[in-house]
Amino acid sequence: MDLVPALDEPLKKVVGPPTAKVMAEHLDLHTVGDLLHHYPRRYAERGELTRLAELPLDEHVTVVAQVATARVLRFNGGSGQRLEVTITDGSGQLQLVFFGRGIHKPHKDLLPGTRAMFAGKVSVFNRKMQLAHPAYELLRGDPDDAADAADAVGSWAGALIPIYPATAKLESWKIAKSVDAVLPSAQEAVDPLPPALRDGRALIPLPEALLKIHRPHSKADIASARDRLKWDEAFVLQVALARRRYADAQLPAIARRPSEGGLLDAFDAKLPFTLTEGQEKVSKEIFDDLATEHPMHRLLQGEVGSGKTMVALRAMLAVVDAGGQAAMLAPTEVLAQQHHRSIVEMMGELAEGGMLGGSEQATKVTLLTGSMGAAARRQALLDLVTGEAGIVIGTHALIEDKVQFHDLGLVVVDEQHRFGVEQRDALRGKGKQPPHLLVMTATPIPRTVAMTVFGDLETSVLDQLPAGRSPIASHVVPAQDKPHFLARAWERVREEVENGHQAYVVCPRIGDDIDEPADPKKSAKKGAKKQSAEDEAEKRPPLAVIEVAEQLAQGPLQGLKVEILHGRMQPDDKDAVMRRFAAGETQVLVATTVIEVGVNVPNATAMVIMDADRFGVSQLHQLRGRVGRGSAPGLCLLVTDMPEASPARARLGAVASTLDGFELSRIDLEQRREGDVLGQAQSGVRSSLRMLAVIEDEEIIAEAREEAVSVVSKDPDLEHLPALRTALDALLDAEREQYLDKG
Repeated sequence: MDLVPALDEPLKKVVGPPTAKVMAEHLDLHTVGDLLHHYPRRYAERGELTRLAELPLDEHVTVVAQVATARVLRFNGGSGQRLEVTITDGSGQLQLVFFGRGIHKPHKDLLPGTRAMFAGKVSVFNRKMQLAHPAYELLRGDPDDAADAADAVGSWAGALIPIYPATAKLESWKIAKSVDAVLPSAQEAVDPLPPALRDGRALIPLPEALLKIHRPHSKADIASARDRLKWDEAFVLQVALARRRYADAQLPAIARRPSEGGLLDAFDAKLPFTLTEGQEKVSKEIFDDLATEHPMHRLLQGEVGSGKTMVALRAMLAVVDAGGQAAMLAPTEVLAQQHHRSIVEMMGELAEGGMLGGSEQATKVTLLTGSMGAAARRQALLDLVTGEAGIVIGTHALIEDKVQFHDLGLVVVDEQHRFGVEQRDALRGKGKQPPHLLVMTATPIPRTVAMTVFGDLETSVLDQLPAGRSPIASHVVPAQDKPHFLARAWERVREEVENGHQAYVVCPRIGDDIDEPADPKKSAKKGAKKQSAEDEAEKRPPLAVIEVAEQLAQGPLQGLKVEILHGRMQPDDKDAVMRRFAAGETQVLVATTVIEVGVNVPNATAMVIMDADRFGVSQLHQLRGRVGRGSAPGLCLLVTDMPEASPARARLGAVASTLDGFELSRIDLEQRREGDVLGQAQSGVRSSLRMLAVIEDEEIIAEAREEAVSVVSKDPDLEHLPALRTALDALLDAEREQYLDKG
């Protein structure tokens, strides 16, 4: 890799082997360049210190504060001692505790009025936040004397003290000292942005940005450095994606156009409803792509219940019309079986190719999953290789080496985030030429995230619900604060059942012996110490399907037909439970999130989600989409023990207040960290976003994409931009390059 030698220098040569080892193991920093790109999380100011009032629990923090009081307490009849120090920053107070022999030095150092930086993990004891045995570094001098204070902060660049993402093994100020050692190398950093782009947007040069982000003299320094570094990240990432789109456009593929009077026309003719405008528009985008001679790469994202499966099915039928085969990859067996069942039902006699009573345009729709019997599996494999089956629906079993297609023309991947890129790639490799690819997700993704994560895919959005779908009312049920609300929830379920409908009850856990038993020691300790309501709600194990089903059947839902469904059941048993529920024989289904996607029972109108605070926003939205699928209105009750003021309740309130999945996914993202957004499946991209926040920086991402497209269309190999190539190589080391290629 042709990187700049100074930035490629291993850290152990510069900061010494012990520090370098901790940096490599805990922060994934290996070279001088890595450390230069390990930016401060925030900056503490001498005048207004870190807000103690807003410290996050269970995280390693660094605070700058002044000692208010310090006292030594004795216990165990005087044989044990502990030092309690209270520090303050004007916004709040925090307690520090030191035990045993560890108290002598801090007792001498931390006198009232002393200012210092403290680092440690925030915990709660007796309802008070504290740091136990924090590391500290004294800031000497008179805080009101500017000259003195500047000396005090010395190595932290005067007024603004950078606070770095740190670990228990390596405090922020030790990282700052290591950064001092590598900072001179920033001059050698090669600038990836083309000069015209940099000048046109008035961005400062990269070496200057690195200097200012680590050792700013003013807030303006930080702002100009951030602007510049965000552009680097957005632009280099968008160039990588633009080059992939460009390369894909050069690949050959077979154009697949539906034939007049063929399978698609026959299917459309028997549809009992008209497609929504959205479905028409998205179908046209897909058919236009299928008709070209390079592979389609399209992301179809739609609201829960917006009819994505219908759009995907019509695309599959068009490919079968054109003589090819289509494969749909589903993340679970339950989902694959359901897709198979609903597609066969929608197609009717058109799915009975080669059978008596099958229509002349018909094809065969085959299911392939890991748990099928040997004979059924042999037949399915035969249907695929001979081309008898125009459509196959399956799980990972489709990817195995034994599976061969006659002529694979289209791959539809359902629920993208459940599949690694390798799996998608393995299936795409089964075509004689690269097949067209349609990726579906029911978790709506804000446009910027789609552009950052799936920037190599063209995006289609279905945001209208089909006619006949009913509104869903959602309410939060605070079981701890208002137990009578929970009692009323079960009455509502009974009322729905008495009106001929059905209900789901969702729990976070299965609850058999394989689940972890609660730790009795922890329970004993818990009893010994008073806890806040929030702690208690967090500490107890999540509610479990098996126990909840039993309690309901013997209690509030006595006399109703209650069944359970979870992921550890045998596939045949799961299928039988779903069939009984779909047929209306079961009135209440108590399940884990196996019902999250794809389950379609129009008669189910109510859903109660237990411990709703344990699910993510997108997941709750997905689950809720299982009700209100018929003509009767849906009801979703979010049950929680969390207290009213907690962030978890705010999150549930947001879910209850809107049915707009795109709006919810924005809320979700603003509350979570970016790493989760890009997720494990996107690991090739994840670690490159240090400065860019995909929701806040929408404009930069959109502009960077335009700039990247323009650069790549003029110079696909970046021959005239060697510095950009170097930056790209650093972003896409061998493993990531492969990752992107496979995407």
